[in-house]
Amino acid sequence: MPSFTYTARDKSGATSSGVLDAPSRRDALRRLQTRGLQPTQLTESTGAKPARAARSSAPHTAAASPSKALPASKTTPTAKERLPFMESLADLIRGGLSAGEAVRLLSVRVSQPRLRSLCAALWSSLSEGQTLSGALGQFPQVFDSQTINLVAAGEATGNLRDVLDRLITHFTEQRELRSKLAAALAYPVFVCFLAGGVILFFLFFLLPRLKGLLTSLGGELPFATKLLVNSSEFLLRYGVIAIIALVVGVIFLTQSRRTAAGRLATDALALRLPVLSGFAIRGTVLNFAHTLAVLLENGITTAEALRLAERTVANEALRARFQEATNRVLEGEALSTALGRTGIFEPLLLDRLSVSEQTGSLAPGLRDIARTCRAQLDKFLNTFTTSISAGVLVAAFSFVAFIAYAIVSAVFKVSSSFRF
Repeated sequence: MPSFTYTARDKSGATSSGVLDAPSRRDALRRLQTRGLQPTQLTESTGAKPARAARSSAPHTAAASPSKALPASKTTPTAKERLPFMESLADLIRGGLSAGEAVRLLSVRVSQPRLRSLCAALWSSLSEGQTLSGALGQFPQVFDSQTINLVAAGEATGNLRDVLDRLITHFTEQRELRSKLAAALAYPVFVCFLAGGVILFFLFFLLPRLKGLLTSLGGELPFATKLLVNSSEFLLRYGVIAIIALVVGVIFLTQSRRTAAGRLATDALALRLPVLSGFAIRGTVLNFAHTLAVLLENGITTAEALRLAERTVANEALRARFQEATNRVLEGEALSTALGRTGIFEPLLLDRLSVSEQTGSLAPGLRDIARTCRAQLDKFLNTFTTSISAGVLVAAFSFVAFIAYAIVSAVFKVSSSFRF
């Protein structure tokens, strides 16, 4: 029977090593996990060929099973599976299972195709002796670098459950923020489409018929009616050109954003626009503070945490400012001073951050700042959506009222010409 030399950690984080006899590498891993040990290294001293044969057959079966009845596109994991996987994994670990056994159980029990495919592939890697963080690293489209580093830190310190809980909280808040933004913008977008539909109906369908009727009756049309009719004719003639120009502009913008220089230029332009700049800055400060707090709470060094946190900044122009701030911190400058040079943090937030640095409670201070930024962002979104909705409604009703006035005034003028 083959022998395996192992190094593993128990639930308290204590490291132990020894030799274990097992028919295969997978059996050795299961025996260690049954003992409540998380292997960090497992080396087979004899019987390597049978073990490799077992590895080559079992993982493929586990990974291929979800895709037998579904095409590959239906089982390819995406970033949407990250939070459900981590929630399910954390629930099983809280129940007393090791990370490996939890992933194995999920690969069998989960019914959602993409999530099951992800769990099966992760279990395939874990059964070959890889760590959980190493297995997650094989799916960069699902797990970002900061998640992988945090999981690795949790495995190294024996605090994987705490790390998962903090990551779940972090990703849940990000999802809620995106949902809140989508819900806040849904009504203004609906009103805009509705108002646009009404306007197009009047300009392209009703006005040409009204113009024909009024022309047949004769008489001079009022100024408002002439303006309305001329606008309709202009749109009918040049509307297609405007649509083509808009499509070309969107294609050009999309292509330019695929280059580093174009993305930087468009992101810098977004920071000059009143509404977009406010949302981008508030969202960036919130995400950066919360991410940095999570990283520091899980034992990541300040330098590495700053590098990982700055990568989460979506706006390239803002990311360049954070990179410069990180370089200044590495040169010995205080974090609050360096972030103050970015020009996007409010003075009061910087003062609170400075106090947190001096008292040695940087991570809790960053969490407080993140909560403040979330409240500010919620208030900003509420004000923005209310203003947009009111503005669109006023514009739509004003235009409809103008159309009604133009039609009624034309009818009255034409009818008055009959009396004379």
